[in-house]
Amino acid sequence: MIGEQIKKLRIARNMSQVGLARMIGVTKQSVSNWENNNILPSIDMLIKIAEFFSCTTDYLLEIDDKRKVIEVNDLTLEQIAHIQIIVNDYKQLNTQLRTATDNCAIDASEN
Repeated sequence: MIGEQIKKLRIARNMSQVGLARMIGVTKQSVSNWENNNILPSIDMLIKIAEFFSCTTDYLLEIDDKRKVIEVNDLTLEQIAHIQIIVNDYKQLNTQLRTATDNCAIDASEN
């Protein structure tokens, strides 16, 4: 649920409910109510929360929890290109690791 996503993101930033509330302009009670799934944030607030945490509203709503967003607004195009290269390198490495792991599992099952 959305409350769990907000709480997970808040805790990952070592932030209190009060701290988050101050940053996005709401009361601590609002944050608490969202996290306990007592109420839902408005659409405008959902967008503000997503922008604050540099994630998508889909992530908050658990529509697409696999896709992550990196905030790059203050970076140059060259810096963004470097980050994309690093991301692509990690994707390739993960693919290689999965392939190696799958091959080890196949070898083990054949023995």
